[in-house]
Amino acid sequence: MAVPHPARPTWPNILRMDRAAALPHHRLAALDERLAGAAARPVVLPETIVVDRGKIFVSRAFTAACESLGISVQPAPPHAPTAKGIVERAFGTINHLFCQHLPGYTGSDVTRRGPDTEKDACYSVAQLQDLLDEWLVHYHHRPHEGLRHPMMPRKALTPNQMWAALVAVAGYVPVPLTGHDYLELLPVRWQAITASGIRIHHRTYDHDLLAPHRGQPSPIAGRGGKWEIHYNPHDVRQIWIRLPDGELTEIPWIHRDHVHQPFNDHTWQHIKTLALHGNHGDAEQYEADLADALDQLMRRVHSGHATKAEQALLARAGAVPLPTARQPGHDTARPADSPAQQGADGEDDSIDDLDDLPDDDFSPAPVAGFGLYNAHEEADKW
Repeated sequence: MAVPHPARPTWPNILRMDRAAALPHHRLAALDERLAGAAARPVVLPETIVVDRGKIFVSRAFTAACESLGISVQPAPPHAPTAKGIVERAFGTINHLFCQHLPGYTGSDVTRRGPDTEKDACYSVAQLQDLLDEWLVHYHHRPHEGLRHPMMPRKALTPNQMWAALVAVAGYVPVPLTGHDYLELLPVRWQAITASGIRIHHRTYDHDLLAPHRGQPSPIAGRGGKWEIHYNPHDVRQIWIRLPDGELTEIPWIHRDHVHQPFNDHTWQHIKTLALHGNHGDAEQYEADLADALDQLMRRVHSGHATKAEQALLARAGAVPLPTARQPGHDTARPADSPAQQGADGEDDSIDDLDDLPDDDFSPAPVAGFGLYNAHEEADKW
């Protein structure tokens, strides 16, 4: 049985400057009123990040993010833990002050391992991340021997106290990210441009802007002629491709107008499992059938004829209130190629497309996940 843990306050309640006694909130807010709203926002960008050679730290997404934010990435020599002593010390602190107090802790060797680690391992990754986030807040209120103020050299300061002292001297200038910055920070994959467009997981993305580049290799060496593609994992109805001019250009899914709500790859894979008897030999027709099945699923959820599993599936990608799911036993999970429900007169009572829904009965769901926003409007909130 999983060990329950108490509900925790949300990050804005934890990180608000006016609730951290070590931070000179009132004095700083008097100097710059934007600091009053600096809750749960990234307020510090490092100049340099020292990393080992793990794949995640040398990936294109990580290096591109650091490049966009002006952060220098310094890889440590292989098999040289002394080259990143600060990182190893941080790992040791996390293990000593956090990990060893959790159920299921395995330790660095068998002498530091509990008797029933597999039985006691009861936290999911999300729960463990939640616990670590909360612990980090308390960690920043803990004095560090290496943090000393020139005017009080004998007193060890907490990270919050040292940050407050430095902000009081150097000031703070928030720089909001633009929509372009968010596109640059999206995950990256490499794809070829074929005669029909760009194919990803049986989805075709195409636009007239791709015409001069169909069948052509990209100017990026070392990628086998493939092109740099940025995608939003929470809304795969469009991708962004870096064309030779260096800019990211949006390319829509060819069936985007048929699907009015964001969906992710998890939803798409679910649809593919339902369409087991689709015509795989005809790629275009198979993709159209999948798009129609996805449209049917969204209409069932919208009308309240979906199962709880189907509602939960779409709730991951959309932030829209959903009607109550139908109870198990109703035949709602029809395969993609099954006929729609018919009325007593034999006519089809279902709506063939979301476009046919009344205007007062449907509104597209707002995009969730990595949403783009206006940087100037965001700056006004600070």
